[in-house]
Amino acid sequence: MSRYSAWAVFRGGLTGQRHWRRVWRDPAPKRAYDAVIIGGGGHGLATAYYLAARHGLGQIAVCEKGWLGGGNVGRNTTIVRSNYMLADNAHFYEHGLKLWEGLAQELNYNVMFSQRGVINLAHSDAQLDAFARRGNAMRLNGIDAELLDRGQVRAILPMLDYSATARFPIMGGLRQPRGARYPCFAVQAKTDENQPDFPPKSLLKDKKEAEYQDQCWLAHGQQGVYFSYTR
Repeated sequence: MSRYSAWAVFRGGLTGQRHWRRVWRDPAPKRAYDAVIIGGGGHGLATAYYLAARHGLGQIAVCEKGWLGGGNVGRNTTIVRSNYMLADNAHFYEHGLKLWEGLAQELNYNVMFSQRGVINLAHSDAQLDAFARRGNAMRLNGIDAELLDRGQVRAILPMLDYSATARFPIMGGLRQPRGARYPCFAVQAKTDENQPDFPPKSLLKDKKEAEYQDQCWLAHGQQGVYFSYTR
């Protein structure tokens, strides 16, 4: 397989990008396999990859009745983070985040992993205190964390509603600069009409101009926000 790079794309542009080899194979089924995995979602495909790459299994079959990534892969918040307080959780998710950081190079495939940061908004002084505690625990576990006051959040995300009459007052936030997102490779299912808006329109300063998605993610420049709230 050809290695992908900016130089390879530039060079291919001189010849109409006709030099690329086929990436996906279409092999005939075999009579026996080293492992058979049921389900071609994120867990199934990752299991197949690591069995081959780390454990030397050469014959692996993945059985999927629908299409690849048609389950939770296409119905999640697409956020990759490790901003957890408890040590076991933090180290578990930090390991996953580090896997993502090198995944494109390892797979020789652009997974569109974008480390623009993730912010949890605090809507009360008590919640901001809780975020400070979580941030301190993250840093003790060797994970990046920044506690932001109201002004620092506003400098990064000026489109939010910081007025005194806001339904969800913004007191500050907890930021993980290495937090990232990846695009849903699968088509997202239509949001249930009974579900609340994500992110909630009441957080936005200008309901018409602000652009938002329906899964807890607001993109602005190079920064992302994770909205956690109760209605």
